Amino acid sequence: MPDRDIEKTYPLAEFIDKLRRLADCLEKGEQFEIQIAGERIYVPVRAAYNIEHEREDSHEEIEFQIKWEPK
Repeated sequence: MPDRDIEKTYPLAEFIDKLRRLADCLEKGEQFEIQIAGERIYVPVRAAYNIEHEREDSHEEIEFQIKWEPK
């Protein structure tokens, strides 16, 4: 698959819905599915989860990251 680096902003209600669906899948031990910019992504149960904090002169950022190796 080709490389891809997309950042998409969602309205707060949609962002909350996506987080809630992710949390539900994690609690159930199920695969998480999400569509981002027209591409459906399947996050396997074996994925690793981390939280990253970045600070620069003019802003701060928190990223909730999900990483996995394709099979």
